[in-house]
Amino acid sequence: MNSTVFLLSLPLPPPTINRLRASSISAATSLPHLPSLPYRKSTPSASPLFLPRRNPFRVFSDDGDGDSGGPDDYDMDDEEMEEVDNKKDFDIEYDPLAAAAAAAAGSDGVGDENISIVQSKSFVSTQGWDSEMIVDYRINEEEFHKISLLHCDFFIRKPPDPDNDVYDFREMYVTPPDTDVYAIPKVLAPMPQKYIRCAQSDYGCYNVTEPPIDAPRDPLYKSEKEVLKVFLTKHFRNRRLRDPEFVLDFEEIYVIDSKTKSITRARVLVTVPGGRDRDRRSDLLVVRDNGNSFKIIHSSERDDPTTVIEKEEWTKTRQDMERHLRKLRDFSISNWF
Repeated sequence: MNSTVFLLSLPLPPPTINRLRASSISAATSLPHLPSLPYRKSTPSASPLFLPRRNPFRVFSDDGDGDSGGPDDYDMDDEEMEEVDNKKDFDIEYDPLAAAAAAAAGSDGVGDENISIVQSKSFVSTQGWDSEMIVDYRINEEEFHKISLLHCDFFIRKPPDPDNDVYDFREMYVTPPDTDVYAIPKVLAPMPQKYIRCAQSDYGCYNVTEPPIDAPRDPLYKSEKEVLKVFLTKHFRNRRLRDPEFVLDFEEIYVIDSKTKSITRARVLVTVPGGRDRDRRSDLLVVRDNGNSFKIIHSSERDDPTTVIEKEEWTKTRQDMERHLRKLRDFSISNWF
């Protein structure tokens, strides 16, 4: 059964991790490092300034319709940068009911905070390479963000930064767990052509088993953390975590999938009125369908955990009853609900 996750965009102190059964939900604040989010039936877990590179980069997309940006993007003024950052990679879907309020909203002329561009001698752009192609060299893993998942390890270029939260999606690799056989991952959506700050959170569960008891003091149960997906949520306007106006931009989430060894950008439905100029501190992200459905609502619309659990259980009860009644009648849909 599907689970629901609520994430707030306000920067709060790290919360305690609450893990519920599959028929329940997990609630957590949106932080740079968010806790494990459950979804199934188990108990869940300044650098100096250099000139930008002039080598062209090409974005790979399965759909073939992605707009690739060039290195000149770094020279754009603030207003153009804001427009490109919000429009070039992915179109955000806004709820029709909120479209009227968002019609007058536009760019406010303030671009993302600049991140110093650092040239690396070992940089190799993997944009446009054939996915799953094994490279004939080894990388220095200290120069990459290593993201460990259940089926693979994901590496994304890590530009030098004191906060250690800057990602360069132009160079990425994937390997089997704890090996040095590097391959190019599947890129299912256009990736940003500049540095961005992201907060990392994982989506998975704890697999609890009861192993054989070989000694009196052996543990009765064994818990293993299984991370199936990782969400990289962009900092709004690339602001640092210590910035007093820091919030997360739930409209731009990159999803790394362990099973398919791929990375894509999440399709997010925005139901909050105000468009891009809204107050994002009141945004609440709802994640459903095993980490495949994303919706932004106002924090005032948040239901308490008991209500959400009741709705989930009622839906499951209806489905179970429908399957039972289907055996007793000669038509497929019941009218009694």
